[in-house]
Amino acid sequence: MAEIVLALDLPDANAALHTLDRLPELRWVKLGSVLMTRAGAPFVQQVTGRGLRVFLDLKWHDIPNTVAGAVSAARVLGVSMATVHTLGGSGMLEAAAQAAGEALALVGVTVLTSHDAMSYARAIGRTEVSVEAEVGRLAEAARASGLSGVVCSPREVALVRGIWPGSPLIVAPGIRRRTDSADDQVRVSTAGDAARAGATHLVVGRPVLEAADPAAVLRELTEEAGCAPI
Repeated sequence: MAEIVLALDLPDANAALHTLDRLPELRWVKLGSVLMTRAGAPFVQQVTGRGLRVFLDLKWHDIPNTVAGAVSAARVLGVSMATVHTLGGSGMLEAAAQAAGEALALVGVTVLTSHDAMSYARAIGRTEVSVEAEVGRLAEAARASGLSGVVCSPREVALVRGIWPGSPLIVAPGIRRRTDSADDQVRVSTAGDAARAGATHLVVGRPVLEAADPAAVLRELTEEAGCAPI
């Protein structure tokens, strides 16, 4: 079943720990650039010390040796899952996958949920592009390089599931309830739709973090996705 992952996009460690205190049944958290820049590796150890699984979302995109070193450091730190960017190319992806070994699930970021076709075309220097085709192309690169799966918007989950045999990890950010604002994300969907399409991990942030009762929203999303109790 799909797992709910809380994107712990908060300004500092104290705010993050306070939020975790309000969500005692949570199993997965995503740590991204903001909190990691402020709190660093010791905060990862605090989170794993609570029995939580950490999804380290730093989207590494650098020369192969540097990315392999970062992946190794994350593995030693006790991170359960981490991201590299598939635009780094096969050499980088293969080096990262080798460094991850069996202990760390490594997933490749495809096209950010903030992109529509026009903005992504501009970003990669084209006049037009199919987001679905790009996600498929980058997912194939991740599979060929030995990664455990990919990150894509909920709208491309079924596509990835169809082209990647076996049991890849498919991480879907941009999870919203039908009443939630999309904010700065463009390609969003509900927890139920993403889970039915075949996502393994559903990443949600602001709808939970900004709620008056975060635990209630988390339960609502979990129930909608048909996940195991968290």
